[in-house]
Amino acid sequence: MAEVAGQPVDHSDVTQEDIERASRSIKAMSHPLRLKILCILGDSEFSVQDIVDTVGTSQSNISQHLGILKDKGVLETRKEANKVFYRVSDERTLKLLEMMREVFCSSGK
Repeated sequence: MAEVAGQPVDHSDVTQEDIERASRSIKAMSHPLRLKILCILGDSEFSVQDIVDTVGTSQSNISQHLGILKDKGVLETRKEANKVFYRVSDERTLKLLEMMREVFCSSGK
């Protein structure tokens, strides 16, 4: 059994499917604009226009990146009338984003 910081760590329950899902999600998040979108969303839900207004780039650019995040299962959508709202689809992704903020953002939390 492996050890981390002197503590035993059991990885026997990690499946190939888990590894592949994590790899797809991390790859989808690796673009700076997609990571910014995820940080903006956090545990909230925003319309495409809200994201465009916050990020400050074109709607077509945002829509392309939202599509990638949705296709890889990182985001999910809800439609209300003619608006589409996006949110992070998995609590584990929110935990990962929070850890990345703590490690990489100068202000931290």
